[in-house]
Amino acid sequence: MNKEFIAYLKLIHGAYNTIVILLFVYQGILGLRIRKSGNRPVHIIKKHRKIGPIAAVLGIAGFMAGMTLVFLDNGRIFKYPLHFSTGLLIASLIITTYLISKKIKGPDTYWRNRHYVIGLLIICLYFVQAFLGLGVLM
Repeated sequence: MNKEFIAYLKLIHGAYNTIVILLFVYQGILGLRIRKSGNRPVHIIKKHRKIGPIAAVLGIAGFMAGMTLVFLDNGRIFKYPLHFSTGLLIASLIITTYLISKKIKGPDTYWRNRHYVIGLLIICLYFVQAFLGLGVLM
């Protein structure tokens, strides 16, 4: 495959995942607003529930695209093991958070707290991943 084309795809991958990171941060802000609200802000809850599955699919798609891109460029997906491992961990946590979100019922805090902690971890790891991705681009 043309190396120049791959270079453009790497930039697109980075830009795409930057948007996904921002979407996850926005989703986290909505989640915090829900947690801090004394009453049930139905409009925020609906928005959070609507965006969640979309963000999950976009995050996993970003991981799959990156893995495919590295394979097309190098013929192996482990060229950048730390970037790959962090992406795999993020994708796994996204799936876990999505599954946990389905267990959240009413005011019960058990699943809600796990969803919150894993969500924070995802956002933190995304920033680490972005830093590692800049190292791949350089």
